[in-house]
Amino acid sequence: MNKITQLFNIKYPIIQGGMIWNSGYKLASAVSNAGGLGLIGAGSMYPEVLREHIQKCKQATDRPFGVNIPMLYPNIEEIMNIVIEEGVKIVFTSAGNPKTWTSFLKEKGIIVVHVVSSSVFALKAQEAGVDAIVAEGFEAGGHNGRDETTTLTLIPMVKEKIHIPIIAAGGIATGRGMLATMILGADGVQVGSRFAASVESSAHENFKQAIIGVQEGDTQLTLKELAPVRLIKNKFYQNVQALYEKKSSKEELIELLGRARAKKGMFEGDLEEGELEIGQIAGLIHEILPVEKIIREMMDDFEAACQEKAKFEF
Repeated sequence: MNKITQLFNIKYPIIQGGMIWNSGYKLASAVSNAGGLGLIGAGSMYPEVLREHIQKCKQATDRPFGVNIPMLYPNIEEIMNIVIEEGVKIVFTSAGNPKTWTSFLKEKGIIVVHVVSSSVFALKAQEAGVDAIVAEGFEAGGHNGRDETTTLTLIPMVKEKIHIPIIAAGGIATGRGMLATMILGADGVQVGSRFAASVESSAHENFKQAIIGVQEGDTQLTLKELAPVRLIKNKFYQNVQALYEKKSSKEELIELLGRARAKKGMFEGDLEEGELEIGQIAGLIHEILPVEKIIREMMDDFEAACQEKAKFEF
């Protein structure tokens, strides 16, 4: 066992990212049943919908699972109370100050992990008392840091500043990628895009097919003035770029973004007008697979890469 498998009581140090519109109880329970740690993505759920997914996840698996909670939502207090009431043992927080909720959750016996995009924020999260951090490079899909720090650079920088376990995220979908981040100093990995293109993902089939069609260079980090997000370059993205070219105001960007743009793309399957959040690693995802096979292939690839590493000579 390493630090991450021991902390969460799981077989493999693979955490499924708690993605909006992708990560319901079916995906989370499948990942947990396959030996990883599944996360329900609370960011796209009303409080009572989240409660329903937690209850169904408890029925679908007897293994550890958690909930990912972005702290920027107005109903955050209600969400936290539901997590407590339903006996969730692991919570990942993001998009906010970890000091706000860490003590509250830990007093209830909950393991708390916070997502960061810099070594400075990693240190602040450690000081706030979290049990581990997710260090996410800008290769990752969805909402991201503004500084465009790559995973390759971020992990050793974080390792230099903190002593709690590190989970690497951003650009990881293979066992080789997993090994690379662990050599850099990570204790485990968080995988998003690969699980978005799984049978059990709650994403629309159109979006899943779009993921496996992504080529190198087909995603872009944009909307830094609002909340930086990496997405596929579709019609919506082109409309955003057109506003940038006209030097439009922040208010005009907000008007274009509107409401439920991510739901329209990832959950409803509108590939033109929707926001299609996915990471750069999508260029290495070529088929939609069951979660169990994804994790098995990752671990097989990890073992093969370890054996290859042992043969290095200079």
